[in-house]
Amino acid sequence: MPLPVPTVPEGVDPAWLPDEAFRPLGTRRVLVRGSGPLVETVHGEVAAACARFGGRVERDASPEPYDLLLELTGDDGGEAFTCERRAGLTTVTATGAPGLLYGLFHVVRRGPAAFAEEHGLQCHRPGLALRMLDHWDNVAVHPVMGQVERGYAGGSLFWDDGRARGDLARIRAYARLLAACGINAVSVNNVNVHAVEARLLTDRIDEVASLADAFRPYGVRTHLSVTFAAPMVLGGLPTADPLDASVRAWAAAAERVYAAVPDFGGFVVKADSEGQPGPFGYGRSHADGANALAAALAPHGGTVCWRAFVYDHRQDWRDRTTDRARAAHDQFAPLDGEFADNVLLQVKHGPMDFQVREPVSPVLGALPRTRLAVEVQATQEYTGQQRHVCWLGPMWSEALRFGHEGPAGPVVGQRASALVAVANTGDDPFWTGHPLAQANLYTVGRLGWQPDAEPAELLDEWIALTFPAAPRRLADGLRAVLSGSWRTYEKYTAPLGVGFMVQPGHHYGPNVDGYEYSPWGTYHFADRDGVGVDRSAATGTGYAAQYPEPWARVYESLDTCPDELLLFFHHVPYGHVLRDGRTVIQHLYDTRFEGVAEAAEAAEVWASLAPLVDGARHRRVAERYEEQLRGAREWCDQVNSYFLRKSGVPDERGRRIY
Repeated sequence: MPLPVPTVPEGVDPAWLPDEAFRPLGTRRVLVRGSGPLVETVHGEVAAACARFGGRVERDASPEPYDLLLELTGDDGGEAFTCERRAGLTTVTATGAPGLLYGLFHVVRRGPAAFAEEHGLQCHRPGLALRMLDHWDNVAVHPVMGQVERGYAGGSLFWDDGRARGDLARIRAYARLLAACGINAVSVNNVNVHAVEARLLTDRIDEVASLADAFRPYGVRTHLSVTFAAPMVLGGLPTADPLDASVRAWAAAAERVYAAVPDFGGFVVKADSEGQPGPFGYGRSHADGANALAAALAPHGGTVCWRAFVYDHRQDWRDRTTDRARAAHDQFAPLDGEFADNVLLQVKHGPMDFQVREPVSPVLGALPRTRLAVEVQATQEYTGQQRHVCWLGPMWSEALRFGHEGPAGPVVGQRASALVAVANTGDDPFWTGHPLAQANLYTVGRLGWQPDAEPAELLDEWIALTFPAAPRRLADGLRAVLSGSWRTYEKYTAPLGVGFMVQPGHHYGPNVDGYEYSPWGTYHFADRDGVGVDRSAATGTGYAAQYPEPWARVYESLDTCPDELLLFFHHVPYGHVLRDGRTVIQHLYDTRFEGVAEAAEAAEVWASLAPLVDGARHRRVAERYEEQLRGAREWCDQVNSYFLRKSGVPDERGRRIY
């Protein structure tokens, strides 16, 4: 009997795998060859599609001709596969069972074209070996952050107020969604590890094992966030010094984890950051801390994802020399080559904190002898919190295509070994709260598989899979409201790379001076004469010099710094003239109004699609657009009013600014 396909619970959106997406496959004659658990998953998917649409599936050998052959030819565990179509037969071959699973979803993704276009042998392999979601889910409800920290799609998929969820059906359906876009790992608890969450590593490992059982049939490995102080919190030791023999002996107890979860992926660690304990407390380096854990995981093939998000969050706003943007490079660049082979240094794609516009982190080009994971944020903490449409594919693609040594050198997507995203899913019926935010989750997985993919092509894939056989008007409308949404959001929120003009704490909505006099190091330094942070080497914090040439020179000079990053690198007068001929202050005014107008236009486009979209989905998006328009107008009013009063320079177009 084929392995049954996970059913999406009643009332839950199937996202990009509705039944109709399998019609081109399900009407064919299919042969599946090979054995093993993942091959059974493949067989189950094909059998379900054929039962639904009238096709037929066979196993192993048969003399009858077929339309599709899915064949496992080895057991190397690899994810690569080949595909060709000749003489009416589409053939997908893999030497590892994960590759056969990804090959199946490749066929589904191509739809009718998979059976229509003759082509020779094509090889497909992932550009990045690890493609992981970090769920910031709390086992117990946190008094401030709730069940999911920075979660905007309801409660946790895994935990419910202190307990693991008993019904795993939705998690199995989630694993299927993730495999279909190329994600192969999840971390199931918050990087800020609280007391209850810490125990997942020991006496609550059976709960983790049940989650791993649900993910395993789709090739998704389970990871855990752990506290650096685990030897003290869980082991009763007096120290967590990574060089202490007793700590190393305790860490070796990872064998207990693998006894419960044989394919356990490893640990995610946030240390010496925002109050979390770390090796600095013992005079040790982050390489010392990471390597102690890595040694415990190495015999089992496990990985330590060690976050490079380390900075001083008790900064004096009057001190213009201390720069949060510098922190990760200052701390980690000197450690290049000191990390164990099974450590991934997990680096945010920008130097600050997932702002709508940042330069690419210099850390991603500064450690050539260290394995790197690029961290992005699919949950939209600073980009509308899934109440605003903000498709982030173009932003992530820009980061992955960035070359620190210029056009001739390797790009970030070639240097890195992993792409990690803070997850944007929860127990909301639409998975991501805002139905259109599903496009961000899909895009993360596909960029992990193909870092140089054109974002627009990935968006078209998501549209075609989510709305199979969509009429052209619907596809065009979806493309119109999503493709430019990141830049629209940027226009009415954070000007020219300045960032962090948000309400403190929850980070939703505008507060231009919300963090300006705080200890968090997130400043814009606006005064009556100008705005921006001087990060030049000549007169500022020196951050620009952390980049190699040519970028150090480009960012250092006002003449060459890109306008979209101008205020990130320079403090300039309001009358500074941008490349389009506008002054900085006029750009601030204009783009606020432009952003509101673009958001209103997108809302009108969505309203026009009502006859083509199911009612529940259309209503949810329409409600979110109402909030987005309200929020965009609030951003426009507050930012423009602030800078009018600060600068005293009127809008040259005479528009009303309060």
